[in-house]
Amino acid sequence: MDTILKLLEENGQLTAEQIAVMLGKTEEEVKAAIKQYEDTGVIIGYTTLIDWDKTDREYVSAIIELKVTPQRDKGFDRIAEKIYNYPEVTSVSLVSGGFDLLVTIEGKTLKDVAYFVANKLAPMEDVISTATHFVLKKYKDKGIVYGAPEVDERGNIL
Repeated sequence: MDTILKLLEENGQLTAEQIAVMLGKTEEEVKAAIKQYEDTGVIIGYTTLIDWDKTDREYVSAIIELKVTPQRDKGFDRIAEKIYNYPEVTSVSLVSGGFDLLVTIEGKTLKDVAYFVANKLAPMEDVISTATHFVLKKYKDKGIVYGAPEVDERGNIL
């Protein structure tokens, strides 16, 4: 049933009926599988990917690299939880390499983002250092290309 997950990841608007037809299963089988995925936390939410640059919404995104001190018996989980509970934070990931956590935040202005980093993130007891990178333009997110040119797949007639 991993195919159901892949189909939903690619297009969360697919109905159970459509998925059933694609996979040669009954609608009831697909609905039961999706419910089980939801109940067990495999499916944790549904979202829509929006190209905010095509709207009049003013916002700034930033990616912040954090070096942190892991906590005894909790590792990085406690500090990650503190961070992801801020409404400005859109994602937090534990990563390998020169830093520990990768945090993505959004604010209305550069000043808002700078304030958040300087007054909320950097002063945290477990934060050793931060490096902020402002997102200038998104090209691809969650497998979707932003502003991709439409391709005419009709063949030439000679």
